[in-house]
Amino acid sequence: MVSVATLLLLRHGRTTANADGGLAGRQPVELDDTGRAQATAVGQRLRAVPLAAVVTSPLIRCRQTLELALPEASPVVEEGLIECGYGTWEGQPLKKLAKEPLWPVVQQHPSAAVFPEGEAMAAMAARAVAAVRSWDARVTAEHGPEAVWLACSHGDVIKAIVADALGVHLDLFQRIVADPASVTAIRYTPVRPFLLRLNDTGGDLAGLVPPPRKRRRRAARAADSDAAVGGGAGAAR
Repeated sequence: MVSVATLLLLRHGRTTANADGGLAGRQPVELDDTGRAQATAVGQRLRAVPLAAVVTSPLIRCRQTLELALPEASPVVEEGLIECGYGTWEGQPLKKLAKEPLWPVVQQHPSAAVFPEGEAMAAMAARAVAAVRSWDARVTAEHGPEAVWLACSHGDVIKAIVADALGVHLDLFQRIVADPASVTAIRYTPVRPFLLRLNDTGGDLAGLVPPPRKRRRRAARAADSDAAVGGGAGAAR
């Protein structure tokens, strides 16, 4: 199996909009006190993980999260990780938006949802997936298959990336959860991606660092022909 880098998807910490039940979208909302505490806490968990690269959505809530979680990092802004463009929905209470005719489409058939004066959810998913796959290939090429890198983004963006990794249609992505300051881990291979962690808000992250590769023997042992074809995370190493 070909070894590849490991991607950690970090959602920003809780914001004032999250607390108030509003749809922030691309507005410059900032972390609240809970969000700042979440960012600091996830930083403690990430200390055990050597990161080859850190990239981020350009929005301030993601940059604030990384400033608190990884103060020594120098994140690179990646426009492909920006929040979905919700158009005229931005800044409105979710309880009000739930009464809009578009709301059930967003929840049940998001691949067909296009926000008024905004972005299509399918377009958001496509550019987010393209961004992380491009960065993953770049990190693997520059830092090797044992590398781990991190991308800080938003709930819907992360859910769309996870749906792609699982090979499920975008219309199912609302079944996926990405809480504030959660970590999701994906390892891409030339054959298929592997979802290693999902919505992890308290687990030990050190185990996500791949062990150094052992030199492969020139001649495969006869027993190797009986190896199971499985989908475990070890198969990606």
